[in-house]
Amino acid sequence: MTEQAAVLDALRQKILDDPEVILEDQTLMKALIDANERTLGGNIVDLRGIAMDRLESRLDRLEDTHRSVIAAAYENLAGTNLIHNAVLRALEPTDFPMFLQSLSGDLLEALRVSRLRLILESKEHDSPSIGFEDVLSIVEPGVIDHYITAGRNMTVRPVTLRQVSPASSDVYGDNAAYIKSEALLKLDLGKGRLPGLLIMGSEDPHQFRPNQGTDLLAFFCGAFERAMRRWLA
Repeated sequence: MTEQAAVLDALRQKILDDPEVILEDQTLMKALIDANERTLGGNIVDLRGIAMDRLESRLDRLEDTHRSVIAAAYENLAGTNLIHNAVLRALEPTDFPMFLQSLSGDLLEALRVSRLRLILESKEHDSPSIGFEDVLSIVEPGVIDHYITAGRNMTVRPVTLRQVSPASSDVYGDNAAYIKSEALLKLDLGKGRLPGLLIMGSEDPHQFRPNQGTDLLAFFCGAFERAMRRWLA
């Protein structure tokens, strides 16, 4: 027996002993099926081959879907953990100045955004922002809804996500040129009080988009406005 024949005989025996080696190799199976189709000639329709192609295509789609579902699950888990951590940071301050400081410190870091801005409406809109002009603005009634809707006649939602270009210099000051997307969280500060607005600005144009879900941000908005009520009581 020649060396080549011995190798082929050993390979044949290996396949007979463990045929799953071939069956589980998608590339090898496809090569064998293609070789079989070539031996049939061009005038014969191989229904089995057609069925195999369709099954292979369906399997590829299922694998892509499976990967997408897993990726989305991990992304949702990461988003949930981020918001939970941010809620805890919002509850930590023991007085209002510390609470405002967190908007440019711990809370800003926890939310992983570029800028946080708190806007409060007041009938005395020229009230001082007590040294926190970088994170707090006092405005006249109606300004918040006008900013959310950009002056258009539309329903004001509790959470609005959008890409901005250019961003408002009234909100972001000298950083406006760097802000590419924002989340607007309208705050219900309790019965008899004018509303507030928490603005999250990001340098990433894709961090906040209109087609994204808002459940987690709505949850954070509810926690944030309850924290605010403690200081407004």
